[in-house]
Amino acid sequence: MAGAREPHAISGAHEASTTANPLRLARQARDAGRWVEAEAAYEAALEAAEAAWTTDAERAEIAAELGLCELALGRYRDAADHLAQSLRHRDGLRRALRERAEDGLLQAERRVATVYLGVNPPDAEVFVDGKALGRPAPTYELFLEPGHHTVRARLDGHAEAVSAFEGQAGKDISLALKLPRAPERGARAPEAAGAGAARSAAPSPGPAARPAVPLTELRIGGAALATAAVAAGTVFLLRADVIDGNLAEREVALRRQGWTPTTCWWPDAPSACAEIRRDLAARDLFATLGNVALATGAVFGIATAASFLAEGWLLDETPPRGGVQVVPSATRTQSGLILQGAW
Repeated sequence: MAGAREPHAISGAHEASTTANPLRLARQARDAGRWVEAEAAYEAALEAAEAAWTTDAERAEIAAELGLCELALGRYRDAADHLAQSLRHRDGLRRALRERAEDGLLQAERRVATVYLGVNPPDAEVFVDGKALGRPAPTYELFLEPGHHTVRARLDGHAEAVSAFEGQAGKDISLALKLPRAPERGARAPEAAGAGAARSAAPSPGPAARPAVPLTELRIGGAALATAAVAAGTVFLLRADVIDGNLAEREVALRRQGWTPTTCWWPDAPSACAEIRRDLAARDLFATLGNVALATGAVFGIATAASFLAEGWLLDETPPRGGVQVVPSATRTQSGLILQGAW
């Protein structure tokens, strides 16, 4: 009978067997202190587990052990990557391994630069120092070696976005990349341009035409402001969530040391209380900035969408029924564009 941690043990027996041998070799090398050999075996086991029918908890355990081996070898960026990957499924880790992974991640983060990156549109392809990050996502948590780095994002139909920065060990950086829509290509044919000039030269019996309202420019600006505000809000909220998670982990550690919820109220409160207050203030500030940015993006998005309804009133004519209209859409956690029209 399959165990609770192996719901597909029968159908996935062959796939699971591909991880058994690398894991056995990895544990033997780890117990003997042969870190290079253990790292290679755990890396092979993780690749096999990701290709096989395994659970999140199993992959998280392998990633945690791999990260601890990399930490022992001084490969701090790789260690931070794998330890953070494992702790995304912390509930599936054994308590002892989870605590070792949390301590290891704190050690690794002191040696690398942590970058919180927001990308809009979220399906853009992202490159860090020329290396693709893989599957597109709206936000990324990156661990980079200290020094100069370049982040680039590209997407068909949009202009490329690039940001360069200096990473410092133990420091966090928040970035937002917004890819503006590329201008439409093509020009009027010479015959059409000539006919238009001839019509302009002919006297018009009717009243003089009113100057056109620059709705297109206003819409482009509104969409740009909406997407930029939503991207910034996403990054702020992600940073607030990371700080909140760190505070929760610290609370667990301090309670093991005998702290109570009233410890920081004492006249002779420990010095760590000041740092906790600073983190709480930073978390609240990032959360407030994120919510304000998202609300601002929603306002600009609604205003831009409303401009389509007001077009006929402003121009004193019926808006065209054909063609395609692009309307920005923003919520608390997502942003994007809605295409509507008739073909």
